[in-house]
Amino acid sequence: MNTKILISVAAAALITLTGCASNPTNAQIGTGVGAVGGGLLGNAVFGSTLGTVGGAAAGALIGNEIGKKR
Repeated sequence: MNTKILISVAAAALITLTGCASNPTNAQIGTGVGAVGGGLLGNAVFGSTLGTVGGAAAGALIGNEIGKKR
């Protein structure tokens, strides 16, 4: 597995778990899932660090908005 992907996933998981000391809201879950999924997709499509970070940011925003609506 690519080292950049592994580090990105680990960082996203750490950030997500740190913010979830109590039961997470749907928006928090959506943000975490969106960030990881967006980072993986961004890296697969663009193959660069910028693509990974951009995908993670976009995924987090989209996941947060979807989570708020539930």
